[in-house]
Amino acid sequence: MVTIALAQAADVEAIAKLLDELDRFYGGGPSEPLEAQLAQISEALFSAKPAGSALLAWDDDKLIGLASYSFLWPAAGLTRSLYLKELYVAEAYRRSGIGKRLMEALHDVARAHRCSRVEWTTDSPNLDAQRFYEEFGVEPDSSKIMYRSVL
Repeated sequence: MVTIALAQAADVEAIAKLLDELDRFYGGGPSEPLEAQLAQISEALFSAKPAGSALLAWDDDKLIGLASYSFLWPAAGLTRSLYLKELYVAEAYRRSGIGKRLMEALHDVARAHRCSRVEWTTDSPNLDAQRFYEEFGVEPDSSKIMYRSVL
């Protein structure tokens, strides 16, 4: 049975394993040592000032999907927006409704926090993701141009 839940500190090792799969999906090389990964995830999600949050999709005790997000302010007027940084479903579970369930849960979180919108980007070559988002009922917004400064 698949469940969606907010990430907890006890989930760090499962998150690290799924993020390794995500890195390979994007063509990444060997990952950092496990201890470094665990420390980075713990700091990002569970420190005194976390960088973000994550919803996790579980198939019983196996982590099969993740939606990581942060809140941005200001959005429209003085409201905030929820920014989806990463939506990832394990390869074996794609096209089974997990991504849609994560997106719906993410929108529930945004409504609970009185966000005026949910925003995200996808890589331009990732046509599967673009089709998924359009099937979810959201058209691309070409009014913005993304910039990235690498430190």
